[in-house]
Amino acid sequence: MCGRYVIVSKVEVVEKKFSAKSEIIFEPNFNVSAGAMAPIITSENPKKIQLSHFGFTPSFAQKKTYLLNARAEGDHNLENRSDFTGAKGIIKKPYFRKAIRSQRCLVIADAFIEGTSMNKLKEPYLVYLKDKIRPIAFAGIYDEWLDSTSGELFHNFAIITCPPNKLMTKIDHHRMPVILPPEYYNDYLNLDAPLSDITSLLQSFPAQQMNAYKISPAIKSPKNNAKEFIQPVSEWVQPEKELKITNQIDLFGMGESRAKRKRDDRNK
Repeated sequence: MCGRYVIVSKVEVVEKKFSAKSEIIFEPNFNVSAGAMAPIITSENPKKIQLSHFGFTPSFAQKKTYLLNARAEGDHNLENRSDFTGAKGIIKKPYFRKAIRSQRCLVIADAFIEGTSMNKLKEPYLVYLKDKIRPIAFAGIYDEWLDSTSGELFHNFAIITCPPNKLMTKIDHHRMPVILPPEYYNDYLNLDAPLSDITSLLQSFPAQQMNAYKISPAIKSPKNNAKEFIQPVSEWVQPEKELKITNQIDLFGMGESRAKRKRDDRNK
């Protein structure tokens, strides 16, 4: 799954990247979690960046559900095989079949946070695209849910997930968000596109273009929302082999890894 992510790019950078305008100034968020307001671009307004609640509740639900993710395979591939090439069952799931057809969105991010399958966020990693490619977009779906008690209308979204690539397998996680290449942003938001074209985009991103490093387990608490909580605490990971890092700078240019600094201190 993808239950935490990072979005800290400046509004003007996001506007330029996605050729869309924002009517609001959104603050940097180093730990986007369930219920948080975060920027998305919808198929209804592809030229507008708007804030929405992270956690999907379809309009027909009796209560808030806060579903963070929607499986591209639906009920297929329950083993989360990385080589799965079967049907995209999301189109048949009652909660998602309307949204995947008519309520798609780009979920704007800079990186995402994922733990191992066994230890979850007790052993977290920051996962990102190499060469400082950011911001990026996850494939998402959105809806609006009316609270019958308060009369408040909640705009909400979920991130679509897919089988893991080699990098995610290496850090021992069984899912990953669908990361869309920029050339497919318009296609994904185009409601006139055949559904088969949309489902064909719901694939794992090439592992060779990604990297990851361990961060502090303190990120498990949504309250820990600051730059310091996504600093590296160990060496980097690459999909094919471990890379012995001696002077690499982390994703947001926050300095050398703590692991390296500790080694340097011991050598003094």
